[in-house]
Order: sequence, then structure tokens, then C-alpha cells
Amino acid sequence: MVSPEPFRAPAAPVPPAPITADAPGAIPRPLLTQSWLDLTFLHWAADPADVAGLLPPGTVPDTLDGVTYVGLVAFRMHKVGWLRLPGVPYLGSFPETNVRLYSVDAHGRRGVVFRSLDASRLLPVVVGRIGFRMPYLWSRMTIDTTAYGVRGAVGDGPRPDTGPGVPDTPPGGVRVTYTSRRRWPGPRGAYSRITVRVGERVDEPTGLEHFLTARWGMHGAFFGRPMFLPNAHPRWPLHRAELVECEEDLVAAAGLPAPVGPPVSVLYSPGVPARFGRPARPAGIPTP
Repeated sequence: MVSPEPFRAPAAPVPPAPITADAPGAIPRPLLTQSWLDLTFLHWAADPADVAGLLPPGTVPDTLDGVTYVGLVAFRMHKVGWLRLPGVPYLGSFPETNVRLYSVDAHGRRGVVFRSLDASRLLPVVVGRIGFRMPYLWSRMTIDTTAYGVRGAVGDGPRPDTGPGVPDTPPGGVRVTYTSRRRWPGPRGAYSRITVRVGERVDEPTGLEHFLTARWGMHGAFFGRPMFLPNAHPRWPLHRAELVECEEDLVAAAGLPAPVGPPVSVLYSPGVPARFGRPARPAGIPTP
């Protein structure tokens, strides 16, 4: 397993990188490959002061017009693979729901910080916690879809591909429900139930929608030291979505204030294939 190398902040911080709908660069030699499918993005505005203490050393809240955001993202992980090996169809495919924050470091690299990642496969949870020190949690989860009156429970089982790792754009009338109840570790019983009705395709995402979805890396800590893991994927195919139901305490369980009121942004995406590169050296250069 490749161990992330920490970065050291430069003498003077540089401005945050521009927000771009497309990845800033390709990742020809990935450390990890996976597809993120059937995603729903819920976001609430937050005061940067409320989240700053929850970010890794060397990072600060990333903001848009002085505001940062708390994200609750539910989706289906599909065929996680190492290096250029084929993705694993069963152990590498499972529902996941994460709570995330938005960060930027002294190199100007924008990213996300995961406060919790609930997943339904125990082995990936253990590997993520021990190998990468990521806050993975084992949960009982389902994803249930209703389209034109035909129901299909995705849950922990596989779903046939309809393309090269990404399903076709869903037709109108699709309704998706995600459920999660935590098993281990605690707080045991932390839960979420989210239902959205998928709307029309977003032809021109707003600046906020780009800010919330076009994130080209992850900030974290490995054995207490900061690290940045870059990623790349095609441009998000986004849809408007109507939030039908949202009952959850995952945000509060992640150490954040419980959301007040409806989310300011609700989006859906059929998904994208993604690649993660090797962690950056102190100067921001990928390891060999």
C-alpha cells in the first residue's frame, strides 16, 4: 500500500485555484479507480468559524462570497479498483453516504474534508480506517429507485452496467430513496433517510453548483500529518432535484451543528468514473 506523504505549507500562501468544471489535469497512473453512481448532493450554508476547527492542519474553510457549506452526499460506490487493475464487482460496490466540508490549503488547492463516510461493506470500512485513517463507518444501507411506477431496490447488491461504468441519464419521473443506519463504530444508530425526485438536466450550472461539485482533491491527515489526494473525472452531469424527505442525524454525529431549515442546494447526478492520483509531495508534486 502506498503511504501518503505529508505536505509542508509554503512560506507564503497562494490564492485558491480557479473553480473549474473540468479536472485541472489527467491522472494517467491512478492509485485508485472507482465510479460514483446515483448521487444526491444536499448542502447547507455554514459560518466558516463553525467548521474551521474541524479541518486538518494546513487547511482553512473554502468559501464562496464569504460562506462555506456542509454537504450530505448519498450515492452508490461502484467497482473500486487498485492501480490499473479491474474494479472489484462485489466488495468494491456498495452504498455510501458522507458528510463533507470544503477546504483550501496554502498551495491554493481546493478540496473536500470528510467528517464521516457511512458504507455498507465491512471490509472496505476496515481498510479505509486502518490503511488511510479515513472516518469510514459500517452501516446498514439501501438505495431504492422508483421510475414510471417500477420499483427496484439497489441496496448492497450489484446493479447491471448500462455503459462503461456509468448509467445512462435517468428519464423523468425518477424518485430515489437512500437509507442508512450505523452499526459500527458509534454513535451506533446514527441514521439518514433521504428521498429526492429527479428533475431536468442542468445545462449551465451556477457558480455555487460548480463550487460544491467540482472538487479535484481531498484533504486529510495520515498519522496526524496533512496530505492531499488529487482526483479527476469527467464533467458532472447534473440534474435539478426536489427534496421529498430528509430525516437524518449524520451531520450532528459528525461533530457539526444540526442543519436548520431546508438545504440551499439539492442536486442529482447519474454519476461519473473517477481516478485518484498519488498523494502530493510537500511542494505539490505527485509521488512517483
